[in-house]
Amino acid sequence: MALMVGVCLALAVGMLATILRLDRERGFYPTVTIVIASYYALFAVMGASTHTLILEASVGMVFLVCAAYGFRSSLWVVVGALAVHGIFDLVHGAAILNPGVPTWWPEFCLAYDVIAALYLAWLLGSGRIRAAAGSLPRK
Repeated sequence: MALMVGVCLALAVGMLATILRLDRERGFYPTVTIVIASYYALFAVMGASTHTLILEASVGMVFLVCAAYGFRSSLWVVVGALAVHGIFDLVHGAAILNPGVPTWWPEFCLAYDVIAALYLAWLLGSGRIRAAAGSLPRK
């Protein structure tokens, strides 16, 4: 059930973002990636484990850096980060013991991440949004 909800929610969010043109902004999918990566740290706080919070925050920082780099260079990096986070969901329980993670979360997040990555890849491949950052304004 969690897998199906993840798939449906990712498709619904992706399509709504396209309809509303939210995904025309370069920051949309990098922001989604950062938020997705932050949930495991939230679960560590809920599970009252400082050690786990440090581990989860460290892993989350990797995805934050990937999202920021992808925003500044190519959204294909963000596609990769979303897909890798989905794979991470498969092995998360074996890699990090986080008592705050709901039992259904890894399956849900796996589905959401992979579908979001595929949807963004479709947007980029179809030319609906540009992958390259182009010139960014300087301060």
